Amino acid sequence: MNFRPFLLVLILLSTITCAQDKNPKNKENTYELVVPDLTIPWGFAFLPDGSMLITEKKGEVIHFVNGKKNNITGLPNIYVRGQGGLMDITLHPNYTYNGWIYFSYASSEGEGNGGNTTIARAKLKNNTIINWQVLYKASPNSTRGQHFGSRLVFDDNDYLYFTIGDRGDRDINPQDITRDCGKVYRINDDGTIPKDNPFFNIPNAKKAIYSYGHRNPQGMTLHPVSKDIWTHEHGPKGGDEINVIKKGKNYGWPVISYGVNYSGTKFTDLTEKEGMEQPLHYWDPSIAPSGMAFINSNKYGDWNGKLLVGSLKFQYLNLCTLRDRKVVKEEQLLSGLGRVRSVEQGPDGYVYVGIENLGIVKLLRK
Repeated sequence: MNFRPFLLVLILLSTITCAQDKNPKNKENTYELVVPDLTIPWGFAFLPDGSMLITEKKGEVIHFVNGKKNNITGLPNIYVRGQGGLMDITLHPNYTYNGWIYFSYASSEGEGNGGNTTIARAKLKNNTIINWQVLYKASPNSTRGQHFGSRLVFDDNDYLYFTIGDRGDRDINPQDITRDCGKVYRINDDGTIPKDNPFFNIPNAKKAIYSYGHRNPQGMTLHPVSKDIWTHEHGPKGGDEINVIKKGKNYGWPVISYGVNYSGTKFTDLTEKEGMEQPLHYWDPSIAPSGMAFINSNKYGDWNGKLLVGSLKFQYLNLCTLRDRKVVKEEQLLSGLGRVRSVEQGPDGYVYVGIENLGIVKLLRK
């Protein structure tokens, strides 16, 4: 009998298990299923009445109210390919007064074949989208299916930040500020560009860029105390990162990285370089992070202040303990329910988590 294939399978399973079990499981948590039967709940936001708007990657918006899912009409055409589709959603900080809802999605409009990440705002009337306004469209389009980004966050000055991945063109886009993709952007709430953006006065630069040298950021949140913008991004094989975004800074991709090609070969020998930012934290092996939120409530005892990051690869919610801006401890929550796509703290102080092929659950502490 040839034991070699059997041994190879055992080694592979052992490697996967070790990688998955690197962070211990926290048993002090459980959950309540709030919104069932969702496929890829890429993002969600709470309306003032406590109901939810949920984006499905396949190109649907759902209004969940009083236990019922209502389909929203009036969306434009969504370019659904690979990792692209209908992505994040957030409300204007003054939504109660102006009614603006913000979306990120992939669109085929504009230059070239394929699609690219687009930011728009609209209003909602009787479960119909009205007043759709495109605020930013990355160019050119690409038929590649990877690295669209894309999270949306407002800061306390009503600036809108959003992320766009490198779209798979790592050697072209991230380090070039005259090109879209592989960047964090900042715009005003109406789509105009702040004149104090770092590259506003640089000839030919994309003036909305706030930082560059990113791979594929699918998590972004506002720190509840410092008010800094925090992101995480997918590395290649290894090298997923958490970054604190600073104006005009270069985060290094692909010149520096703690990861390697998926084949195991190197694409760079550098993990640091002068003029490029170091990550606050990196994962090796990669956890494939998506969704990100700080716990900023009294609902979870001494978890208040900790950071939550979803793991697509290992299917858990990562509870990160921080000290002096370093991750000093990680624990698995909601292990094995499915790929964690989105994380938000609700207006009631509870954390809600979008899990693929399950729905949205409320995190509870035992």
